[in-house]
Amino acid sequence: MVRTPLAVQWTWPPAYAGTGTPGGRVRRIAISRIDRPRSSSARKRSIDLETWTDSGIPLLRAPRELVTELHRLHLPQPGTTVVAVLDARHRATASASFAVRPHVEDGWHHRNAILAHLRQITAHDLRLARPTRTAVLLHCREGSGDWTEQDGSWMWALRDAATLHGLRCGSYIALTPTGWRSLGDGRHGRTPHSGSWAEGPLHTVSELTPRSARESAPEWAWRPAGVTSFKTARRTAAR
Repeated sequence: MVRTPLAVQWTWPPAYAGTGTPGGRVRRIAISRIDRPRSSSARKRSIDLETWTDSGIPLLRAPRELVTELHRLHLPQPGTTVVAVLDARHRATASASFAVRPHVEDGWHHRNAILAHLRQITAHDLRLARPTRTAVLLHCREGSGDWTEQDGSWMWALRDAATLHGLRCGSYIALTPTGWRSLGDGRHGRTPHSGSWAEGPLHTVSELTPRSARESAPEWAWRPAGVTSFKTARRTAAR
């Protein structure tokens, strides 16, 4: 028997009085179950390409520009997923990138991951009678640009997460070694692709100058606590 983990939150001091503890105060405990399938043998949540194509997904107005912008912001590599929120003019107003464990293939888990990041980057639109914003997904993976079962689980996850956040379900884009492809409408391009992240500059801690080099450098070359103005830089260059 597998027990479902519980998330326990303590609220102290309590907002109301009660009995059972000294002074008439009680501890209030909120317990909520983690959202997961009832059993590991539950069927996988997935959408086939035909169903996705017939579901009326709104077309992106400028798919190439959107893919290029999301790639520039997140530099996804294989295994990375980018979720973005578009306004009524199809402009990206918020986005987040994340990765899931390689062995996770059920759309249920993918849905939870997408929804968690949507809640972090934008407020929901559940109070609106009709959605005005759209959620799109860009998934970077290996393999060909054709539909796979992995894509089907992400499609199911995107549709369900968008509904639960009050958004309209938008396009699903696969980023592979051959380029990018918006599955269901046939639009595609060669760049960027799943390996494009390695072609640009990397902004990581490993790019910092080694400590030995900083210590042997002249004093003026390392000033982490100071900011040089443009005027000072011009006077220094003039000398």
